[in-house]
Amino acid sequence: MVKEKCEKDTVCDTCNESGSCSQQEKEAHQQERLTSRLSHIKHRIMVMSGKGGVGKSTVSTNLAVTLSLDGFDVGLLDADIHGPNIPKMLGIESKHVEGSSHGMIPIEVFPNLKVISMAFFIGGRDNPVIWRGPLKHSAIGQFLGEVDWGDLDFLVVDLPPGTGDEPLSVAHLIRNVDGSIIVTTPQDVALLDSRKAVIFSRMINIPVIGIVENMSGLICPHCSKEIPLFKSGGGEKAAHDLGVSFLGRIPIDPEMVTDCDRGMPFVMAHPKSEAANAFKQLADRSKEYVGFKEIEKQFEKEKFPYHFKGQEVKR
Repeated sequence: MVKEKCEKDTVCDTCNESGSCSQQEKEAHQQERLTSRLSHIKHRIMVMSGKGGVGKSTVSTNLAVTLSLDGFDVGLLDADIHGPNIPKMLGIESKHVEGSSHGMIPIEVFPNLKVISMAFFIGGRDNPVIWRGPLKHSAIGQFLGEVDWGDLDFLVVDLPPGTGDEPLSVAHLIRNVDGSIIVTTPQDVALLDSRKAVIFSRMINIPVIGIVENMSGLICPHCSKEIPLFKSGGGEKAAHDLGVSFLGRIPIDPEMVTDCDRGMPFVMAHPKSEAANAFKQLADRSKEYVGFKEIEKQFEKEKFPYHFKGQEVKR
């Protein structure tokens, strides 16, 4: 049993009494702290993909930014231990995580959008993370239990591709995940793996919010006709076959690549674009799924202006 003198929101490494605790007591304390952290997070969404290269991190980032622009308090957990790209996409890769007696302080993008990622801890951007499963499980546990997230409406967890260690760790540690969003592209190879991701999510008792088809067609800048570079409609067919919701198509937009590379969320740089509208639809479907009937929290939107890299953003 955890000693009564221990504060459940205090990290063991900073606790004056930790030296007198047994390993069993420390593990119990960590579990209590994890439970306490998660109790302040209303909704938890996992963003998954069956294979790499489908734009899962781009979807996670723009979904989290869209939810925050709607006025919700959002945390974005980059659980891709080996390929943490979200800080690059948000222009915060040079930031450093600080600590306190209550844990790690996540990097703030907006007053209502916070991010944690392995990228903040590995030093140079070229340094690889060469870890086996237990270390990755421990790191994800720390990101959940030792990060001072505060009160959140949503925690968006960006998972690495596949159905291995990290999704299992997140499911085991969070337990009550609201649902998973499966990202795919229209070609057959991606669809085959996305179907596996749906079955995997069900096997670990995580409801599937739906499938979103990324890179779904390119609008020709000359004739304005749609070019199906990777086919089209496969994501919707897979959703129908598997009995899950289809969350929409996100078209290819060359500016999305440019924005990711320069650390600017696409939905902020091009809010009127077709792709930004698709992300807005994805955010609205996610809110409806978890029970948010209102489209916006007006009192939060009036609370502060949004600034990104020193510029005020119109909402």
